[in-house]
Amino acid sequence: MEKHFIDIAPDYFKQGFSCSESIAKAAVDLGYADEKFVSIATSFSGGMSNGCLCGAVAGSMMVLGLLHGKYEDNIARKLADEFYKKFTSIHKVTCCKVLTREFKEFHSPERKAHCINMVADCAKILDEMLVETKENAKL
Repeated sequence: MEKHFIDIAPDYFKQGFSCSESIAKAAVDLGYADEKFVSIATSFSGGMSNGCLCGAVAGSMMVLGLLHGKYEDNIARKLADEFYKKFTSIHKVTCCKVLTREFKEFHSPERKAHCINMVADCAKILDEMLVETKENAKL
């Protein structure tokens, strides 16, 4: 059975990887990147450590850039916009502070349970988009 982001990323989050690292580690497991990609993703965790952009969104954008950026087919910015629209159609915003405003404690089990949904939603959107880009590349 072929693995996908949705099959892998949420489990890494449960194991203690951050939101952005979970997406990056799934990209490594799927053969898109080498292990160093996880270290790159670390600084994007927790809204870049200040609550801005959701780390799972940031990790997903990094994957799109890696696979479709300047040295590839150069459609990463178009895909980033599409990803943003899909994510905000579910959650309205991409700001970590806003997405997690009801959780006072950063490391609480409740926040972690909430954030795993962000990771799962990003993984699902990535999977859908990567299938679409593969299909379009065959045209």
